[in-house]
Amino acid sequence: MGMIDLHNHLLPGIDDGAEDVGKSVELARVAVANGISHLVCTPHIHPGRYDNTPETIAAALAEFKSALLAESVALKVAAAAEVRFGLELMQGIAQQTIPFLGEWQGQKVLLLEFPHSEVPFGAEKLTQWMLQRGILPMIAHPERNKGIMKNRVKLKPFLQQGCLLQVTAASVAGQFGETARGIAADLLTEGHVTILATDAHNLTHRPPELKPGVRAAAELIGDQRAAELVTQNPWRLAEVHFA
Repeated sequence: MGMIDLHNHLLPGIDDGAEDVGKSVELARVAVANGISHLVCTPHIHPGRYDNTPETIAAALAEFKSALLAESVALKVAAAAEVRFGLELMQGIAQQTIPFLGEWQGQKVLLLEFPHSEVPFGAEKLTQWMLQRGILPMIAHPERNKGIMKNRVKLKPFLQQGCLLQVTAASVAGQFGETARGIAADLLTEGHVTILATDAHNLTHRPPELKPGVRAAAELIGDQRAAELVTQNPWRLAEVHFA
C-alpha cells in the first residue's frame, strides 16, 4: 500500500479544485506517480459559496470512480468534505448532512476549515460544542492561516482541547513561504501533527504530491515518524471508507 491523502479537491466540478472529470483523472495520475494509493476527496462545504451536500459529493465521486476505472488509473478513492467554520455547521451536524473524514479513537473526525484571514473570535466554543457531541475537529492547514501566522498562540486553545491538526505537505517543503514552513516545522517537532495531506487543487500550483513534504518532515522528525503521517495515521482515520 502506498501513501494516503486525506485532504484534496480532486472531485470534478463541485468546488475550486478539478474543473471537470478529465482534470480529475490527470490529477489522479500525478497522485499515483507520486506514490499515493488511496485518497479521500474533501470538497468544500462553504455555505453561500460551495453549497455541497452528501448528494452532490456522492454524484461527483461516482463520476470520478467510473472515469478512473475507464482510464485504468490504480487509485482507490472515497469522499468526505472540508467544512467551513460557521453556525451552519451546527445545523448540518444536527441534520446529519455533514460528511465525516473518518474516525479516531472511537470519535468521528470532521475536517474543519477556518477563514484564511483569521481564527474567528470564540472559535473554541464551536469546537467544544463538537467535542461534547463526540465529534473530533481536525483543523485544516493551520500553518497557512493568517491569524495563526501572525500569532501562534491562537492555535493553543484547540491543542488544549485535543483537536487534531492536518498540515499541508507543501508547507513543510517551503512552497507556501517561510512563515508557513516555520510553523509547520514547529508543529511537527512538537508532535502536534496527525497527518500531512496535499490539499491539491490543480496541476500547476497545487499538485497532489506528498513526497517533497515527507522528505522535509523526515529531516525534522526522522523517517519513521514522517512516514506515519502519510501511512499509519491517515489509514487509521480513513479505514472506514475503504473497508
